[in-house]
Amino acid sequence: MHDIARRSRYWFDARARSCGATRAQWRVLISLARSESPPTQSELAELLDVERITLCRMVDRMAEAGLIERRADPSDRRVWRLHLTDKAKPLVDELGEIANEMEENMLSPLNGEQREQLTHLLSIVREHIRAAGESSDAPVTAEARK
Repeated sequence: MHDIARRSRYWFDARARSCGATRAQWRVLISLARSESPPTQSELAELLDVERITLCRMVDRMAEAGLIERRADPSDRRVWRLHLTDKAKPLVDELGEIANEMEENMLSPLNGEQREQLTHLLSIVREHIRAAGESSDAPVTAEARK
């Protein structure tokens, strides 16, 4: 799984650079595009599993580029919410197309049934990891399950 993840990150990074974006920026943009309500920087940092200061610097650069706006929360003026700008929307679409192309390329050796099975199995693994993370910081090992 590590090798697949590493190779897919490399492939995506190479393609995203042609749009002038990084994978990290794409994660921010796609997270904002998918959000039901605009998140705070802290909420987004937690969602992306990055340090708040790391995200802050990235948001600063993206705001300077006109891709993201910080707007005061209407119910608490001390809180800033992150919003995509109209300028970001075509970039989100283009990077989404790259991600879809990458997924299709990676899964091309599999038929429809195999793709469904892979998705199902990976969902089980993801939920197991989430549950283990919620119960402790230590990974669940075969020895610990005995």
